[in-house]
Amino acid sequence: MDDIKNTVAKNLTKLRQLNNMTQLELAEKLNYSDKTVSKWERAESTPDISVLVKLTELFGVTLDTLVKSENIEEAVAEPKPTEAKNTKYNYRIIAALSESTGWIIAVAAFIITTLVLGKATFQWLYFAYALPVALVIKLVFNSIWFNPRHNYYIISALMWSMLFAVHITFLYFGINVALIYLLGAAGQFVIIMWSFVKKRRE
Repeated sequence: MDDIKNTVAKNLTKLRQLNNMTQLELAEKLNYSDKTVSKWERAESTPDISVLVKLTELFGVTLDTLVKSENIEEAVAEPKPTEAKNTKYNYRIIAALSESTGWIIAVAAFIITTLVLGKATFQWLYFAYALPVALVIKLVFNSIWFNPRHNYYIISALMWSMLFAVHITFLYFGINVALIYLLGAAGQFVIIMWSFVKKRRE
């Protein structure tokens, strides 16, 4: 049992390093604390089977490789640091381009509406809704590629931007619905409380 524990500890450490991850980054992907990951790598404890399966999916190795391999470097090709950096850079570029889609659509709609309707004055509302759209796209990409813990900030920004868009839309029609921001205060409280509920497991 100690042999398996030591093998898992050694292989986990090497796989993390090969993938240019810190203990904290790995812990966040597994929803555990970095203290727990540190214990795994020092062979003070061993991840349970469900975590081992997650690790194999995360690092692209088999379970046998993780728990039995004597030389993990022979089992997996070592990724080049430049390739890892390029991949993260490409992710950020793709996310940024996708987030700009809402703004591009808003500009196009503004131009078309102005050309067709001429004296219409509601076109600027398109931009009020472009921000929530961009934040929804940002939330999706952040959940897939980046740090899920940042989702709380994105959701907060999304909620307030949406309330602002609704507020100025009603103002355009002469209706003041400023009290709608009370919903934002309640929503912000829920978001903060939820961020504490979803703590990483020790």
